[in-house]
Amino acid sequence: MNRLDPIRESWMRAPETRAVMDALTDAGGDARFVGGAVRNAMMQRTVVDIDIATPLKPEEVMRRLRAADIAAIPTGIEHGTVTAVVHGRNFEVTTLRRDVTTDGRRAIVAFSDDWEEDAARRDFTINALYATSEGEVFDFAGGLEDLEAGRVRFIGDAVARIREDYLRILRFFRFHAWYGRGEIEESALHAVASERAGLRKLSGERLQKELLRLLEAENPLHVLRTMAAIGILEEIIPEGARFDRLERLAGIDAANFFVPDPLLRLGAVVPPDGTLAAAIAGRLKLSNESRERLEDLASASENLKPYLSVRDIHKLLYRLGAKRLRDRILLHWSEDPKESNAVAWRALLALADAWTRPLFPLTGRDVMAAGVREGPLVGRILAEVEQWWVESDFTDDRFSLAERLKAVVRANAS
Repeated sequence: MNRLDPIRESWMRAPETRAVMDALTDAGGDARFVGGAVRNAMMQRTVVDIDIATPLKPEEVMRRLRAADIAAIPTGIEHGTVTAVVHGRNFEVTTLRRDVTTDGRRAIVAFSDDWEEDAARRDFTINALYATSEGEVFDFAGGLEDLEAGRVRFIGDAVARIREDYLRILRFFRFHAWYGRGEIEESALHAVASERAGLRKLSGERLQKELLRLLEAENPLHVLRTMAAIGILEEIIPEGARFDRLERLAGIDAANFFVPDPLLRLGAVVPPDGTLAAAIAGRLKLSNESRERLEDLASASENLKPYLSVRDIHKLLYRLGAKRLRDRILLHWSEDPKESNAVAWRALLALADAWTRPLFPLTGRDVMAAGVREGPLVGRILAEVEQWWVESDFTDDRFSLAERLKAVVRANAS
């Protein structure tokens, strides 16, 4: 029987985890880890989120947690989910359940005490794995075999699973990008393609979350191309998608051990048009910060080259800031076919990462002290001197600055 070793799995023996599991299993209670934590542990990958399943009803879950001085938040209690919080760490505890009715977005559920029934309502076999605190693993749907094969497979009838929640279309591709190997299962592809119109029923926030998680995979290219080929991507990005830059960007990330940036990768995929990027950002309900970043990437017009001078890079850094320039460097690098330029592009990134914005040493008071009356002219003169200062690579020579200010004041007085 496949097992997890609690001694090796630090997340299982963590005091916070033990506190929650002890509260749920004391006095005849039962609880098991479920889903991603078990799946990732079996694959020897990092466990981030810890979900727990139990036959205990939500009210009993909350009573037990509070009796153990654990914060219990009824985050989705109508669906049986209570969030336990221990020392700032969250654990989602969900009562075993079965779906009574579904409409493609949400479900009405009935609580259960049958582990196999709970497994049958889950999306993919690799997510229907359960483990006790002692490490015994329960597999009701063949998930362990699929994990070993690198196969993402719906539980039961794929169309039925998709119609319960159309987000499972994107989850199917996301999980293949993260855990799959080789070709995607053909029968599942037929199912997701036939049900793709259901994606239009979903909120932009849900689509956004899955798409960005997919783009975070080490190399999502094969999955995205498959999505485009069968019309799935068009449902999310009807403006069109390009993969050439993303392919290079994924290679750059891998070669340089960069952490994938999903929003930058989305910027590599969308057309280089600010108006189209704004439409995509609106459809995906991106935050204001992310929307502005995506539009900025799509509207960028700088013609960056890998061998720009330090002075030119400093000028761009002063105008754009380090984060915006870093985005542009990576996207231009992804458009450069010359592998030999990689060292130069990395050097530009290093300059951006080390940049500290210099403070322009003059103010409006300095301009007025030079004889200019308060008014719009003060700002124009200050801007002209600042432009000279930037072109001089931010000289700190106070005499040169004073002389330049005098010259600009004289020129504007004539």
